[in-house]
This record gives sequence, structure tokens and C-alpha cells, in this order.
Amino acid sequence: MAPDGQMHAPNVYDAEPIPEAARAEIDRLLLSGDLFRYTAPDASPVALLEAEFAEYLGSRYALAVSSCSAALFLSLKALDLPRGSRVLIPAFTFAAVPSAVVHADCEPVLVEVGDTYRIDMDDFAAKLPGAGAVMISHMRGHTSDMDAIMALCDAVGIPVIEDAAHSLGTTWNGCNIGTIGQVGCFSFQSYKMVNAGEGGILVTDDPEVAARAVIMSGAYEQNWKKHPGLQNSFGHWQNRLPLYNLRLQNLSAAVIRPQILEIDRRVRQGRMNHDHVADLLNGSGYFVVPEPLGPELRAPDSIQFNLSGPWSDAQALGFQAAAKARGVAVQVFGLSEGNARAFWNWQFLGPQPDLPRTRAMLMRACDVRLPTRLTPKELDFIAEALIAAAAEARPA
Repeated sequence: MAPDGQMHAPNVYDAEPIPEAARAEIDRLLLSGDLFRYTAPDASPVALLEAEFAEYLGSRYALAVSSCSAALFLSLKALDLPRGSRVLIPAFTFAAVPSAVVHADCEPVLVEVGDTYRIDMDDFAAKLPGAGAVMISHMRGHTSDMDAIMALCDAVGIPVIEDAAHSLGTTWNGCNIGTIGQVGCFSFQSYKMVNAGEGGILVTDDPEVAARAVIMSGAYEQNWKKHPGLQNSFGHWQNRLPLYNLRLQNLSAAVIRPQILEIDRRVRQGRMNHDHVADLLNGSGYFVVPEPLGPELRAPDSIQFNLSGPWSDAQALGFQAAAKARGVAVQVFGLSEGNARAFWNWQFLGPQPDLPRTRAMLMRACDVRLPTRLTPKELDFIAEALIAAAAEARPA
């Protein structure tokens, strides 16, 4: 609260504080200089993180790496796909996803996304024949229809990778997102549910995928022996695969590990925050917040909504500016210059067919951060600022 009694716009950029429990381990590591995950004979912080994260999700194997992008790339390489394989991805995702496909020497195939931010299943089914793999981004935590996707892919033996960067803590029919496909990939970047600044992790129940990913991540010489449970597979693949050196280091693991105990609380708080703001926005007449699918229990730390009714580009940009003037940062995905989530900015892919449904959605879809630490008053401030900005930009 300001000295004049007026409430100032809340800070939505800072993440939650790192738990105090991380400090002692960080001090120990700094004193020892033991930052490389393979220096210790066993039980390094990275190895402990992998065991704890796999247990939390109910997966057999976990591999911590330098980023979620690295996890996506390694997942594709670990599937041992032929060069040039077609990989279906949503047309609404972050640029790192098609980039991972390109790095893996595969061809991204963009699938239409509707105004609920989820895969268009008709377009998906039409483009699936002949695909080598599917990479589903649960973009901003919105889960596509995993029952329908898995049924189509399982019927023809096409592996599914889940990009769950925004979905740690989300469940589908009671199953953790990231454990439904053959591989699940998560992010520890600062704006995610668990924050290490950078970092990622992949999980799988497939021992061959796990073994190939471990070796290619940079478990050179005999370092693969420090990963439990895969010794026969490691022995087969050693020296037969390239090394990409995408390892996580121990300081990052020390920051991440105590946050695993915080995930469930953060998920509950984030869902309450999201639903509180969603109710206010949906009641305004200016916005529509898509409902979750029936089997989906989300874990949001942001909110996405569509501008309701006819809006011109100028009005949408006016709304964005009016919200900013009130202290609330909102981006309209398709109207934010150079936005890495707008498929037409992925020029590294070369010419692509237009995707009219996705394009139309992106031109009116909005995004606002809602960190789990926000108070009810701060949430009300954000919602009221958005509604007032909409009224200013497009009077009734």
C-alpha cells in the first residue's frame, strides 16, 4: 500500500523465495568446489534430484539437464528417429519447441490450435499418418485431449513426447502430466512452478530411451555407471552415441530439491488465484477464459483469456497499452512484436502453410502472470485493471 492509501500494482515478476533449506547445501558446495554432477562417487545433488523428481511423478527414470529445450531435443534423439522424420507439434507453443525438432534433424509439422489453446484434433488426425513422433506442448498449462491423442498414436505406434514445461503439478484423469506419453519434459526456468533460473528434466519409463538420453546428455567414459538401473543398456550404447553435454550442475540441483516439497502448495494456491481472477474476467463481458477439459486439473501460475466479441487490432493494442498504464503487463500474443509464441515469427523453419485458426486465436489471446504468492487484494487489483483497460479501449 502506498503512503497515500492507494494500492500500487503488484509485482508479478519476482518468483517465490528459494527455501532456506537450499542455503546450507549451496554453502557446502561452494566450500568444496564440487559443482560437477559426476565428481562424487554417488549421491550428488543432481543424482538425488533425479531420484526425488522421479518418485514425485511416479516415473521409473529421470534425467536432469540444462534446460527443458535440451530435454525435448534429447527425447527426440533418444527415440532414435530417422533423419528427416516428421514431428507433429502445436502451432501455439514457444519457439524452442520447433527449434528442438530442427536440432534433432527432424521436420516440424505445425498443427492448428483452437481458441481454447489446445490441439485441433481434426487437423491432428489428418496430419498424423507418416509422422515419426508427436510432441505435445501443454502450452501455458492448457492440456490437450490426451485420451484422444494417445489413442490415435498408440493405434499406429507413434511415440508421444509431452512438453510439460508449464504443467508441473497438472493431472489428467488423476495421472501426472508428463507421465502419459513415452517421455515428459519439464522446465526449471524462473517463470515456472519450480525455479532454478535455468534447467530442465525429462522422465520416462522406457529403459532404452533413458539410457540413450543419459549417454547423449554427457555421461562419458564410465560416468553412466552413476545412474542406477540401466547398466545393461548403458553397456550396449556406450561409445555408439554422440555426446551433447547438456548436463545440469550441482548448484542448480541444490536450489531445486527443496522446492519439490513446495509444489503441491504452490499448485493449490495457483489454482485458487487463477480461478478467482477468471471468475472476475468472465463476468465482465470483455473476456472469455477457456474452461479446463473434464479430466484436467490444472496447476496454473498465469492466466490466459480471449478478447470477447469484435475487436480491431487497434483496440486490442489500446487495451494492452491501457493495462500497462495501470501497472498490469498483458501481452496479446499475436500483436506483441517478435513474440516467440507466434508461429509466423519462426522464420528459421522456412515457408509454412498458413494456419488460420491458430492465427485468429493468437491475434486476440492475452497472457498475464499470476505468481502463486499474490494476495486476494493484489488479484483483485489485476482483474479490475484489466476490466477498466478493456472499457477504455473498447467502450460498450
